[in-house]
Amino acid sequence: MMDLPETDSEDEIPPGWEERVTTDGSVFYVNHGLKSTQWTHPRTGKKKFVSGNLPFGWEKCVDENTGKIFFVDHENKRTTYTDPRLAFATEEKEHPYDLRQKFDASSTALQILHGKDLSGQVALVTGANTGIGFETARSLARHGCKVIFACRNMDAADEAIKRIADEKADAAKNCDCMRLNLASFADVRSFAEGVIEKYKRIDMLILNAGVFGMDYSTTRDGYETTFQVNHLSHYYLTRLLSKLLGKNSRVIILSSESHRFANLDINNISPETLSPLETQYWSMMAYNNSKLCNILFANELSRLWEGRAISVFVVHPGNMISTDLSRHWWGWKLLFLIVRPFTKSLQQGASTTVYCATARELSGLTGLYFNNCHICNVSDNAKSSELAKRLWDISADMIKAKIGPEACLQ
Repeated sequence: MMDLPETDSEDEIPPGWEERVTTDGSVFYVNHGLKSTQWTHPRTGKKKFVSGNLPFGWEKCVDENTGKIFFVDHENKRTTYTDPRLAFATEEKEHPYDLRQKFDASSTALQILHGKDLSGQVALVTGANTGIGFETARSLARHGCKVIFACRNMDAADEAIKRIADEKADAAKNCDCMRLNLASFADVRSFAEGVIEKYKRIDMLILNAGVFGMDYSTTRDGYETTFQVNHLSHYYLTRLLSKLLGKNSRVIILSSESHRFANLDINNISPETLSPLETQYWSMMAYNNSKLCNILFANELSRLWEGRAISVFVVHPGNMISTDLSRHWWGWKLLFLIVRPFTKSLQQGASTTVYCATARELSGLTGLYFNNCHICNVSDNAKSSELAKRLWDISADMIKAKIGPEACLQ
């Protein structure tokens, strides 16, 4: 076997080698020293292929004199004979879940989207006006994706889009504000009806909005606010929008490592434990339980929709990222401020969401939990299919109890 120079990257091509692409997208490797070619990567021994459209702003051309194919990067005004899709080549996998980590905690959403053209795709992001939701929506819109800003505060949503317009006017044209109040089933239903009337499909449904550390309160429907906003209304919204989700659509649900500290299990799950009375309420446990509900919901959804070729992923964006999440108590604000230098930026916090929404190597996969752009295990209770099924049924019953049989659950 040939001795190759050491490198920090398995993907790096050794000196004297060149990576090329056939017209059908297969990657092959040229050894100029030996004047030979091979299909497998000289370091990893694996095959690669490229697929999909050229990156945003690129064009494939043919030289009229030589017949050679070359590529034009109109945005940076340069040409090359190298197919730019090579930067995003997909490795042939022996097993569907054989994923090599390309990004980590330091990666940003825009780094993950580098070179990707999302034109023609539609994403819906709840809570897109601020924090991680804003960075998620902004990053997708900058790469050509149509983004529905599903927000309660329309003034804040308009201001968020103005910020995008100041950076890149064309990106702001991809943004659409629609009012969504997750503290009201009636508002959720009205919002869903408006989306269905306006759009024919959704490629990425990103359930990002959430609350944390709240004093006890109930919603317009009479349920504890953290539970309804973080889980129940997102559950309802997803089922209402089911008809817009089709083959290759993705549902991304933001959860948290806090799910590991939930006290919800198969022996105590009930409407009363999910939406407790004030005397039984602790804000931290309400949040932990809602984050466990996010994972259980995703697991059951992925099982039920497996035959529809819809991918469902859950993500942990990062710990104590500086967002509006801590706004409900000065103590949380102080703690988040103290740890701010040691936590992710908002762009880094959005990276795992964006990765799960757009990564080609995740096609055909579903029901997975990601942290730092990589698959991770969840708690034992989060793995329980019995608990997931029970939560699904209780959630439907709790919605019907307030709206009636006309809840329109698909």
